[in-house]
Amino acid sequence: MQIKIHQTSDNIKLTTLEKSELWVEGIFTLLIMILLNLSAIFVLNIILVQNAEFNNLIFETKIQFVQFFNSATFYSWQKFFIALTLIIDVWVVVWRLKRRYQQMQLNHIINELHYISLGNFEHRIPFKLKNDLATVIKSINSLVDSTVQAIEEEREIEKSKDELITNVSHDIRTPLTSIIGYLGLIEENQDLTLKNLKDYTHVAFLKAKQMKVLVDDLFEYTKVRQPDKKLTFVSIDLHAMIDQLSVEFELLAKQQKMEINVTTQPEKIFVELNPEKMVRVFENLITNALKYGTNATLIEINAYIVGKEVIIVVRNNGKAIPNDDLDRLFDRFYRGDNSRNQETGGTGLGLAITQSIITQHQGSIYAESNSGWTSFIIHLPLKQMERPA
Repeated sequence: MQIKIHQTSDNIKLTTLEKSELWVEGIFTLLIMILLNLSAIFVLNIILVQNAEFNNLIFETKIQFVQFFNSATFYSWQKFFIALTLIIDVWVVVWRLKRRYQQMQLNHIINELHYISLGNFEHRIPFKLKNDLATVIKSINSLVDSTVQAIEEEREIEKSKDELITNVSHDIRTPLTSIIGYLGLIEENQDLTLKNLKDYTHVAFLKAKQMKVLVDDLFEYTKVRQPDKKLTFVSIDLHAMIDQLSVEFELLAKQQKMEINVTTQPEKIFVELNPEKMVRVFENLITNALKYGTNATLIEINAYIVGKEVIIVVRNNGKAIPNDDLDRLFDRFYRGDNSRNQETGGTGLGLAITQSIITQHQGSIYAESNSGWTSFIIHLPLKQMERPA
């Protein structure tokens, strides 16, 4: 039997062949029931003729029905039996047709599912039924939605990985080419002056450090993305930790004509966190402000308590980040076009690492940017909740 695979109607439309099958099913069932009825009447007649006690029982039952209904409708037991069997016949025919119709509905759903399995993931089973099959259709459509979402996420991951390979290959090749070039000059020119030798060696050293930063970022990102990686948390004075970090960046900030201010309310805020990981978070955010805070003169780090969490704001008064870049700052391996240069370009993993660390601390981070300030806002619980084993 051939069934139309794809329908767009909300109701299942049976084919001419299916309608014919229902008619045949109904007529065939009715004929069988009539034959059974006639057979039963024939057998009962024989029993009544041969068994007087059973005949009397039937007669007494008939009298009781006549008195109950105050009618002679059941004067003949045959009429009573025919009326009873007629009700049963109708019920059986309806039951059989309903069951057969549900089987046809199921066949249509199976064909729709087969159509989707051929790669038509944009299609959904359109039938709106009111029986148990409605739950089946809803479950299938939900499963297809989940599958499509998983496929899209996998594609994005693969795309991100391709971007990572492209970006890292470019960023590693650039300093590696410089290192090979300057070391080649040193090897090929035996008459280099001491000054030239120091200059070439210094450039090669800086490029090697740049490559190390790239490798370290990749290694760190791999570690923080491991789901089974458990962190050790201790209670830390947040103000003391941030203040110490700001001192370490003070010289670099002065060189770029920036100032770093740290304020917390209250002054001492104790938070359960992993010191090593959170130091990396603030290093990434401060470094990010120093690198990309174009025309900025001030970096502020503010922290205050709201309920059972601490809110930390790291902001600078530099040039605003475009909305197109702002929406993707925390994407894996993403870097805005303005950051892809030799001086500031990295792997694009800094903020992705930061977000992963904050997530490990059961917190959240997001960015805002306007003509006045570019801010990174962190929400962290003061105490870490127990995680399921």
